[in-house]
Amino acid sequence: MESPHSLSPSSSSDGVGFETEEPRTPLAVRRALQLLNSGDPDLRLQAARDIRRLTKTSQRCRRQLSQAVGPLVSMLRVDSPESHEPALLALLNLAVKDEKNKINIVEAGALEPIISFLKSQNLNLQESATASLLTLSASSTNKPIISACGVIPLLVQILRDGSHQAKADAVMALSNLSTHTNNLSIILETNPIPYMVDLLKTCKKSSKTAEKCCALIESLVDYDEGRTALTSEEGGVLAVVEVLESGTLQSREHAVGALLTMCQSDRCKYREPILREGVIPGLLELTVQGTPKSQSKARTLLQLLRESPYPRSEIQPDTLENIVCNIISQIDGDDQSGKAKKMLAEMVQVSMEQSLRHLQQRALVCTPSDLPIAGCAASEVSSK
Repeated sequence: MESPHSLSPSSSSDGVGFETEEPRTPLAVRRALQLLNSGDPDLRLQAARDIRRLTKTSQRCRRQLSQAVGPLVSMLRVDSPESHEPALLALLNLAVKDEKNKINIVEAGALEPIISFLKSQNLNLQESATASLLTLSASSTNKPIISACGVIPLLVQILRDGSHQAKADAVMALSNLSTHTNNLSIILETNPIPYMVDLLKTCKKSSKTAEKCCALIESLVDYDEGRTALTSEEGGVLAVVEVLESGTLQSREHAVGALLTMCQSDRCKYREPILREGVIPGLLELTVQGTPKSQSKARTLLQLLRESPYPRSEIQPDTLENIVCNIISQIDGDDQSGKAKKMLAEMVQVSMEQSLRHLQQRALVCTPSDLPIAGCAASEVSSK
């Protein structure tokens, strides 16, 4: 749903119908472009604010105002500092959900001033620049260009020292850039994991920030340096476990993926640090309520976390219950063990209920053609 300011109602082609706001939108667009191309800095500033408002929720206005990209980028370069943030926010709105505008903004030379704003003492401008890079880095075309500008260390610096919003946007921008070739190794060199752990500790575990943090951590622990950094950071593994327990389905998938990658890389080294943080209840829940990938990864991780990772004999089949009971017997502390046992009982109950529902659904699947056949068979039996 669009806001009243961005709605563009229309009249019918024959002129009959309710009067709407559509005639106003092109006029507002033309006016904004005229002001933007004027030589008056005050009028250009007003145009930037108008464009930001018009493109806040309207995809149509983003297309109609695409030619504003060049003049707005020039405002970032040459106009007074007072115009930088309004122009940047207008560009940010133009780029949202518009791939062409994202690419055009970068091609127009916006990266140089935007990157310089990351170093600004003006926190609002710094936040806007970080948000702009987050949006622009969502374009696969822009990723190599942004990466080549040396922005990754600056984003990690924002992740360390910026406002909470800037940190959240920085980690999401880094996650976007991490999918481009060789960027993971560049990100690792900047040692971002301590700052990502700090962010995970303070953000909502069900937030998009937590999801992107865990996605990036899952990628970074593919490297020995990433695994070492996570386990060396106080509360690092615990922060991932907490997302595994309380995050969104996608976040939990990334969290269990990160822990599984660590355990598979060196079970002897990482089994105890993972167990120590009370991961079992969350894993048990994932085996029943997670995504298909989460369920598979949780089962594999449970198997790796038990005392012996190898399959047992036929006398003690390698069932989930036996795996978990074996792990529970190795856990110190009555609270943790009791919670895991309770979770196992609940998991079994949920699994039984799901199986029963599945059987009931299968029993209800009966085509109309089956009914006469069954009736004929009954009559034949009775007539014999």
